Amino acid sequence: MRIHIMGISGTFMAGLAVLAKQSGHEVSGSDMNVYPPMSHQLEAQGINLMQGYDPQHLKDQVDYVIVGNVISRGNPMMEHIMDQGIPYISGPQWLAENILHDRWVLAVSGTHGKTTTTSMLAWILESAGFNPGFLIGGIPENFGISARLGQNPFFVIEADEYDSAFFDKRSKFIHYHPKTLILNNLEFDHADIFSDLAAIMQQFHHLLRTVPRNGLIIRNAEDDNLTAVIEKGCWTPMTTFGGKKGYWHACADKDDPSSFEVYCEDAKVGKAKWELLGVHNRENALAAIAAAQHAGVAPDKAIAALSSFKNVKRRMEIKGCARGITIYDDFAHHPTAIATTLAGLRAKIGEDARIIAVLEFGSYTMKTGVHKDRIKDALSTANRVVCKRPEASAWDLDKVLKQFPQPTALYDTVEALVANLAKQLQPGDHVVVMSNAGFGGIHEKLLQAIGI
Repeated sequence: MRIHIMGISGTFMAGLAVLAKQSGHEVSGSDMNVYPPMSHQLEAQGINLMQGYDPQHLKDQVDYVIVGNVISRGNPMMEHIMDQGIPYISGPQWLAENILHDRWVLAVSGTHGKTTTTSMLAWILESAGFNPGFLIGGIPENFGISARLGQNPFFVIEADEYDSAFFDKRSKFIHYHPKTLILNNLEFDHADIFSDLAAIMQQFHHLLRTVPRNGLIIRNAEDDNLTAVIEKGCWTPMTTFGGKKGYWHACADKDDPSSFEVYCEDAKVGKAKWELLGVHNRENALAAIAAAQHAGVAPDKAIAALSSFKNVKRRMEIKGCARGITIYDDFAHHPTAIATTLAGLRAKIGEDARIIAVLEFGSYTMKTGVHKDRIKDALSTANRVVCKRPEASAWDLDKVLKQFPQPTALYDTVEALVANLAKQLQPGDHVVVMSNAGFGGIHEKLLQAIGI
């Protein structure tokens, strides 16, 4: 079949395009802004990318169009599709009907950690020889691609709570019908879609309704919002992870932040040693180990696989080092994610090294200032905070930054930010660039400015 994908550069839709291509379909796609790493992945797959939403992109007949959730009524291509009666479908529905319908789906949900945990779980199953299919909202270094069909029965998916399409306002994960479900955590996010936390919790409750009695739910033991969702009704066996309450829990090695012991109830099942940082990633690992056990992988095998796990691109990815200065790229854009990311780095590098946090507030939730009162605490670990002024921001970032105890700076352009920051950096600095968008290629520009 000939399929056209609208909004193809998003992480979910780009992965879906790969799955459609691997399934034997002829795939093309359009978007307003395509940037790495997804643009490179699509080009490598031989998928024809078109700029913008001109109806002429569909002059060659297509069998149907997969519509991303960035598309709304009034989009010229969408109006043309509807006027001409061209069949269209949401991405999650297409995935459910064409890929997931006969698979053992292992879904990873939650506000934070979905991409990393999904990647861990896929790698554990891969290391066990299961050759799982997967769709991940990023490109895991172990695989070099965000999606693949794999072999039956297992398919690992990042289960996003964002809406499916303008004509289907249910969360994407409602379509997936997982047999194994991870509930990592639950906070308010996606203010453009959800009016409040209760609205998100309702979608998670609907997700619980889709898990069969012979499945397994693996939930964060210390998340009160998840507890409230569970109390609405649960019909599936459950296990817990994290903190001191979890059935699965970890004990960090005080002398070596790169290793930790894994416990199942009171029994030690192994010791992991890996490259990742922070408590949040240890808990991601516990969830992945528990899910893998449900699929038939012994905990010791899962723990061994973590030693060769490489994180996802844009998750504390080192973009380069110059003059003793390390530049990281990180996707963190929610206060909790920012705080845990910086805390993990601080634990590794010690108290004497400087952390410079560089932020672009790209998400709707951050642009509108929903979490503005939490930003100062989230960035408390950083020695210096540098921001690009958000476009069309609904809150006064200047006023907020003046409340910070550490030095701050705010720039209107990436170029001005880079030029000024490069002069202030010192050997031994760790510069963490945080954004869920492209940030104007700031990483390469900064490396060039400091003399790579």
